[in-house]
Amino acid sequence: MTRLYNDPAAFADEALEGFAAAHRRWVRPVPGGVVRATAKTPGQVAVVIGGGSGHYPAFSGLVGQGLAHGAAVGNVFASPSAQQIRNVARAAESGGGVLLLYGNYAGDVLHFGQAAERLTADGVPARTFAVTDDLSSAAADEAHKRRGIAGDLPVFKAASAAAEQGRTLDEVADVAAYANARTRSFGIAFSGCTLPGADHPLFSVPEDRMAVGLGIHGEPGIGEAAVPTADEAAELLVSALLKELPDGVTAPAGQRAAVVLNGLGSVKYEELFVVYRRVDRLLAEAGVQTVDPEVGELVTSFDMAGISLTLTWLDDTLEPLWTAPADTPAYRKGDVPAAALVTEEPVYEAERDAEPYRASEESRRAAATALDALRLLKETVDTHADELGRIDAVAGDGDHGIGMQRGSGAAYVAAREACESGAGARTLLTTAGDAWADKAGGTSGALWGIILRALADALGDTEQPTPATVAHGVRQASDGVRRAGGAEVGDKTMVDVLVPFADTLGQQVAGGAGLVPAWAAAADAAEQAARATADLLPRMGRARPHAEKSLGTPDAGAHSLALIVRAVHGALTPRP
Repeated sequence: MTRLYNDPAAFADEALEGFAAAHRRWVRPVPGGVVRATAKTPGQVAVVIGGGSGHYPAFSGLVGQGLAHGAAVGNVFASPSAQQIRNVARAAESGGGVLLLYGNYAGDVLHFGQAAERLTADGVPARTFAVTDDLSSAAADEAHKRRGIAGDLPVFKAASAAAEQGRTLDEVADVAAYANARTRSFGIAFSGCTLPGADHPLFSVPEDRMAVGLGIHGEPGIGEAAVPTADEAAELLVSALLKELPDGVTAPAGQRAAVVLNGLGSVKYEELFVVYRRVDRLLAEAGVQTVDPEVGELVTSFDMAGISLTLTWLDDTLEPLWTAPADTPAYRKGDVPAAALVTEEPVYEAERDAEPYRASEESRRAAATALDALRLLKETVDTHADELGRIDAVAGDGDHGIGMQRGSGAAYVAAREACESGAGARTLLTTAGDAWADKAGGTSGALWGIILRALADALGDTEQPTPATVAHGVRQASDGVRRAGGAEVGDKTMVDVLVPFADTLGQQVAGGAGLVPAWAAAADAAEQAARATADLLPRMGRARPHAEKSLGTPDAGAHSLALIVRAVHGALTPRP
């Protein structure tokens, strides 16, 4: 378990600070991550990788010559925010555009996509690509839904080596897609990981059993089997990967492959070598020629006791990229010529306009009410954070509580500062939404940023809010979340609560109800909908591969939203 920490909510930030201080020869810190400490090559495509903390050496440990130009690092098991990714990309780019690479998880897809849009608006060409190597997380005919695990490494390596060769942004993006199409991974685990501050692992299996097809965010496996010997583990991993060959590979015999035997945190190197001994023999018997195999901890999950095997099927295009030299804090290959260190100041996000806010008195009073609502929201999240984490861990990664704490806390602080400066409702809620998305990261961070921005746009800075404008803002929030996340009612997400809440609020207001009774009725509908998610099977997000495990447990995002809308009712109720 993770024993050494201060404040669990600050763990990721403090770990990144210590990492950067220990590796100044390779990296320098920027807000949200790290970039190379060496001089840039003008016109070169910048490969920026990223994801949540808890996977070291992914992602910050893979920044350096021959590999990534920068890494955006989010909270524990949560994607970095769009602003963090933009900060890192702006610091890393040198005129050739930016390729953003990450694992295929909902929060990463949202935030990296938003970052690419912002970079393009900044005049920096940007492309994105999500790695999908884990064959256990979806069937072959739905490979686009697969998550990214240790196959991140060969995809990142291929794209970065192509960038070092001076290829264009489109060409580097094509290399990443090609490497991903020829990469497959499969993993097993004997126990789950324990998050900082938690007193138990995210999942457990009986002492004589193992989880098969696990994720790298503490997600349980898709099945269980008896604990194998080292040779039996090797046979399971190899046979799983040889059953599904990528297009263009008709049979393993005569093929070349990059091999990554990855330790997930608690399986030590000697154990990995015992397993690899058998992996190497099995691949040789199948006629596969291994090329520069990697055995060690490459993409971890804190202290998870597990391993994964990755095969990238090489050809004349990919092999030179896999074997190309690289020099990073955690991954080194071949001979990389020394490069001069840079001394320029890191790029920081723009400071907020210091001019006084322009808002009507009516809107400032509404802003004070919104601030009170955010205070109650934060207090509710703090009270229920452990419960939300426990619910999320049933079929997910257990980070929902801590992510909501980081986001709601940042939103309240930013809103309080805006209110003290005289902001109206729109400015206060916009500021709070940006702070939530930036500090929390992850799927919930992005979606709560959308919710608060939608309410902000509806309320404005000059008008007196009415029940109709509030109901319209909630409706816009519901529509925005569905567009961004792609979920609909029945998918077992927060949408299952947000839609009936918005519908009920709108119907009550249209029928002539005041905001307070209309909100109370909508909160009732939200609570009923949240309870009903216990009977649903998830069709989106990290819980989808473990759908059966979540039956009987409500969705964490739906449950937190129902708690929040009930708490906010208190801010709307007139007081003596």
